[in-house]
Amino acid sequence: MSTANIRFIGGGNMATSLIAGLIADGYEPHSIQVSDPNPERRHALQARLGVRALASNVEALDEAETLVLCVKPQMAASVCAELAPFLAERRPLIVSVMAGVLEQSIQRWLGASLPIVRAMPNTPAMVQTGAIGLHASPEVDAEGRNRAETILRAVGLVRWVESESRIDAVTAISGSGPAYFFLLMEALEQAAIELGLDTETARLLTIQTALGAAKMAMESDAPPARLREQVTSPGGTTECALKVFDAADLRALVERAARAAHDRAVELSQTLSEAP
Repeated sequence: MSTANIRFIGGGNMATSLIAGLIADGYEPHSIQVSDPNPERRHALQARLGVRALASNVEALDEAETLVLCVKPQMAASVCAELAPFLAERRPLIVSVMAGVLEQSIQRWLGASLPIVRAMPNTPAMVQTGAIGLHASPEVDAEGRNRAETILRAVGLVRWVESESRIDAVTAISGSGPAYFFLLMEALEQAAIELGLDTETARLLTIQTALGAAKMAMESDAPPARLREQVTSPGGTTECALKVFDAADLRALVERAARAAHDRAVELSQTLSEAP
């Protein structure tokens, strides 16, 4: 793997996951630096991953070729303003995993039209099974796109979208999506208990069934609709259950839920973009 220097601003869960994934892929720890104000977090990063962890954001920029912004969205404006004087000439690739923060906002706060890749990962990235949407600003060249994809691919599947507005759709589907599946798993587990299974059995059967279904869907060329048909025998138990879902118009409910998440993502982006 390339030894281009990567610098992380913010050492929270997502940064830790990305760093761990990069190192597992063969990236040299000494080529990575991370800044974080929390001394315990810095110590943990150094002890566990062997990277250099610093208290100063500016000091962490040393020889940066790729800068990954992993701070909370509410801190984006102030952190970018702090970094701006040191980035204008160096012009590293900026990879932002700050949810809801628009590329034009980052460029405004940095005071320059820098190459920016905006990423929308989800929480399964913490166990290297994430689903990540990426969008590149016009300033990003092919090499920059490859570099950003390499970083995010270390924690999961990566897909590019051609319009930044589509990141809001990514947020609604894969960003918020794990919670949808957890809710279904929670409901199925409770149903199993009501049907007489003990709690441990109910949980393990539910989790393994979800894992197995996802694995089949990932490894099969058939769409989910076809896989559903294959497990649904006419007049059988599965058909009876699916008829209940159809009567409740589950598909329309899911569409409304995803639409609500999408619209909220748009609202949050607009609010964050108004920061001075």
